[in-house]
Amino acid sequence: MAEPKDPKDMATSLKSNSAPLAGLEFDPSACGVLTAVRAEAYQAFLDRGVPTTKDEEYKYTPVTDLADRYFVQGGPVPVPESAITEWIYGDLDQIRIVFVNGHFSEELTTSLRGVEGLEIRTLSCALGGRQEIIEDLFGKLVKPQQFPFAGLNTGTFKEGTYIRISANTKIEKPIHILNIATADANGATQYVAPRTLVVVEGGADATLIETFATYGDGPSFTNAVTEIHIEPNGHLQLVKVQQEGLKSHHIANTEVHQAPDSAFNHYSVTFGGKLTRNDLNVFLDGQNIHTRMDGIVVIDGEQLADNHTRLDHAYANCNSFEVYKHVLGGESTGVFNGKIFVHQDAQKTDAKQTNNTILLSGKATMNSKPQLEIFADDVKCTHGATVGYLDRDPVFYMQARGIPKAQAEALMVYAFAAEVLEKITVPGLVESLEAMLFAKLNVQ
Repeated sequence: MAEPKDPKDMATSLKSNSAPLAGLEFDPSACGVLTAVRAEAYQAFLDRGVPTTKDEEYKYTPVTDLADRYFVQGGPVPVPESAITEWIYGDLDQIRIVFVNGHFSEELTTSLRGVEGLEIRTLSCALGGRQEIIEDLFGKLVKPQQFPFAGLNTGTFKEGTYIRISANTKIEKPIHILNIATADANGATQYVAPRTLVVVEGGADATLIETFATYGDGPSFTNAVTEIHIEPNGHLQLVKVQQEGLKSHHIANTEVHQAPDSAFNHYSVTFGGKLTRNDLNVFLDGQNIHTRMDGIVVIDGEQLADNHTRLDHAYANCNSFEVYKHVLGGESTGVFNGKIFVHQDAQKTDAKQTNNTILLSGKATMNSKPQLEIFADDVKCTHGATVGYLDRDPVFYMQARGIPKAQAEALMVYAFAAEVLEKITVPGLVESLEAMLFAKLNVQ
């Protein structure tokens, strides 16, 4: 689609289109200098519409009911600090930035100043001083033609976060972005579009936590996009925690570009949400890159969690390791689709992918599809998937020694999940996630 000479012309033409989701439309006033990029992405969503289960990528994840809802983008509703205790992980020493319904909350945010080598701003504020940098990076990794909800986010987000870690700087405290949707219980579905742009400069090292939660009992739809640029020899650990209410839809797209000699560790933790869809795509653009992508999903009832991952090995001498684990109870549904592409020039690649699932119920369903496409001949690549029930012998052994059945099963599940949780190098966070896990399993 040809870009108009005046971005305002694009905004006007888009307004005349009927959006597939009632109540949502392109907002040219948000980060106005990016209007053309945002409008083009939103047009891609209008052209594509909401995916159906006839789309191979959404075969097991029905999202068409979103088209039958009316959405509101609420203002910065006050949320008491006492209400966010669970989501800030106790006494974890952190640099925290909070958004409520997509609006920056100064009251709940810790001081963002005084940390040498770290710049955190809202996108609109950052454009005042780093316009050229943001224009060069914003929207360059997401693919709205391939991921329509990324186009919807790009056109409808109100505010976002810009994070830059300066070269050769190690940030000791984790950077925590807490996104809260205040669910509207009056019939409409609260819509929130978090947007994050992260730049890790050469030699820098940091940990980023993304937490998603709901405040209130009504339905909500979180549609998040995170773009991450990691420069040569940069290191980033990203922990994503989905702890939203059971009336929420959560769709997220995380796009990562790694330069030579960089490292990226991603840990996805999904406990909440009625429907969760995570798309994680990492492009290894150079040699000697290390990538780790792990996830743990613990759901029950009628919850659905779908993790789609893609790794592109484009150059030689890189390694990637991926372990996704699912614990499914009730009538819940898990989906895992992991793709690893080893391009022709990616000799000496070492890539391992594993998807393991425990079913706690005979009515739970797992759909697993690990994929490898290899176009190089000197590689070491493996992938596999297992689905099964808890081993009853260890449970019986613990019961015989006075441990209640529910607690015995919970200990088994924790041992299963620990392979993912224990790799997270933020001690206070790990303990909090363990507590959330046991609470999810109804064990005191």
